Amino acid sequence: MSSVTSHSNLETGRGRARGIVSRLDPKPLVAFAVAVLLFFTVDWISPGPMTYFDVSFQASGTAPLAISAMGQTLVILSGGFDLSAGAVISFVNAVLATSMSPTDFEASVTLWTLVGIGIGMAIGAFNGFFVAVLRLQPIVVTLSTMFIVQGLTLLVMDQPGGFIAPSIGNFYMGDAIPQFLPMSVVVMGFAALFWSWLKRTSYGLGLYAVGSDADAAEASGIPVILIRFATYVIAGGFYGLAGVFVGAQTGSGDPLVGNALLLPMFAAVVIGGTRLGGGAGGLIGTIFGAFILMIVVNILLALNISAYYSTIAEGGVLIAAVLLGSISRRSVLATQIRQIRDGFDARRRGLHVGQRDKADRRFAFADRLVGSAAGEATRAGFLERHRGTLRHALPAWVCLMLVLIATQFVLGNTLANWTFWNSLLVLSTFLVILALGQGAVILTGGLDLSLPWTIALSGIMVAGLAGGSDAALLWAVPLVFAIAALIGVMNGLGVVALGLSPIVVTLAANGILQGAALLYSDGTPSGFAPPLLRWLMTGRILGATPVLVLLVLFVVAGTLLLSKTTFGRRVYAIGNSLAAARLSGVRTGRVTIGVYVLSSLCAALLGILLTGFSGQASLGMGDDYLLPSIAVVVVGGALITGGRGHFLGMVGGALLLTALQTLLAGTTLPFAFRSIFFGGVVLAAVIALRERRS
Repeated sequence: MSSVTSHSNLETGRGRARGIVSRLDPKPLVAFAVAVLLFFTVDWISPGPMTYFDVSFQASGTAPLAISAMGQTLVILSGGFDLSAGAVISFVNAVLATSMSPTDFEASVTLWTLVGIGIGMAIGAFNGFFVAVLRLQPIVVTLSTMFIVQGLTLLVMDQPGGFIAPSIGNFYMGDAIPQFLPMSVVVMGFAALFWSWLKRTSYGLGLYAVGSDADAAEASGIPVILIRFATYVIAGGFYGLAGVFVGAQTGSGDPLVGNALLLPMFAAVVIGGTRLGGGAGGLIGTIFGAFILMIVVNILLALNISAYYSTIAEGGVLIAAVLLGSISRRSVLATQIRQIRDGFDARRRGLHVGQRDKADRRFAFADRLVGSAAGEATRAGFLERHRGTLRHALPAWVCLMLVLIATQFVLGNTLANWTFWNSLLVLSTFLVILALGQGAVILTGGLDLSLPWTIALSGIMVAGLAGGSDAALLWAVPLVFAIAALIGVMNGLGVVALGLSPIVVTLAANGILQGAALLYSDGTPSGFAPPLLRWLMTGRILGATPVLVLLVLFVVAGTLLLSKTTFGRRVYAIGNSLAAARLSGVRTGRVTIGVYVLSSLCAALLGILLTGFSGQASLGMGDDYLLPSIAVVVVGGALITGGRGHFLGMVGGALLLTALQTLLAGTTLPFAFRSIFFGGVVLAAVIALRERRS
């Protein structure tokens, strides 16, 4: 009887998924129409008429983005995100370029294509195990995988070069039918046919069900774990094929070639009509979305607009596409507009809550709740009050002690050497600063991916504006902080007012900031750090670097901010339950915007200090700090989904990771191991500290 019921539930779940798939979605058709319109726009603004060569070149250039974005679409349909896609493409490209003999001009296209796809599927299985089986957050898993794979790529190939047989390039860049049908179109066509078959299988039907409501799908008998695992494996195969295609284009390898595809990949998915969050969309629309992005870039080139605008355009298109795809009467933006309208109407009529008499205490219940909780906490003993904090924060400090002891044994004469401690604390300052900003965002359940180029833009601006003058710091630093605060406000408004995913908002912001930094510096940052800034980071006061005073003040201020202020309590309240915090009277929107402003200000401070540390700013100076900013928070005992963590634990995490990095630097291990190390540490910490629920 139970087997009959289970079979019935399974058929019911598949029926629901079949209904979702069968609905006619006009978004891919709209994307196709826009792509055609843009294609004719390029033809109109170009000096001469479009030729077959132009069409073939456009298709070949779009293919890697379209193929990789199709893999990303599968992951998003399942309700996840995959930040490791670009790194997989780079790794496959590097493996192929270092594995082929320069004398082998006729390498097997089939063999090396299968090798690339197989590598991608293996990395996808790695992601799938942690996401599907261990049920970790896809963002954290794939971000960790991204850094692990980047480290492996640098071990295989530390700089552009290598050799990829011309036979592979001739096949993928050539014609299926001479002067009529490019092979790139055929490859994308086969991928589209594969999807047309796949979405009608049990797996495809289950994919939509899982993306729509994983709990309901599991209750209906759909194997959620198996479907999620298979999704990452198949997506990895798409990334691997894209890596082969990139190698065919270039004829060589580049360890960073896939990084530039991550932002447009998400944009192509959204433009193609796939809903972030899962359950709606498809791979066909993604292909048209990729063509739209590539044609937009071609339009910019045809109009002689700087290529530096490309990442700005991609970020803007991503935000616009997500926003347009979510517009409805029930959307967050529509709700916000109605609330603003109602608020103005209430003020006009004198009925707004802010216009109440000061003696009216009917809305002070939130303060009474907070005061009551604080009173209960005060009456409890120290260990009782801080049991949870100690349980999650102490491991980082204990591990720090063990690493320091190991450093003494490996490197010798470190624990009794003040120079070692001074260097350790100075280098830890960078991560401690980021821990406060990124930690506050994570405590609310968000994530800030815009830190790398906020750091770089801030450093470039302070070096350029100050121009080596101490006096100029008086106005250059406040201006940089003001711009950083504006960046944080825009990120926060994107999350709060527009209701967009923090991942999407901050990823798009990072691309926009990259373009802004390139435009501001014209691709070559100028200026040097003023002597005062250099002294702060490299000078000496009684044998100690002056920035250590700032470090102590920062730790004290950060601890008080998150532990002893109303703002800090509200940050934790939002992380534990946004709805409950809102019902308790917390102005969740203001607090959420506040944590993104704090994160951007911390990133700006880091950019300024890094400029003083190195003497000048550089493009990409913040790239190495994204994963560490998350690692110190997680290793410090914070829950990646928000609501749990303490700043002192994050400080311990910053010291621990810096000490480990120092220990590794004293060995003969290649520099690339640092990325592998950080990725592994984050995965291990998330597994060890995750909540055991269900």
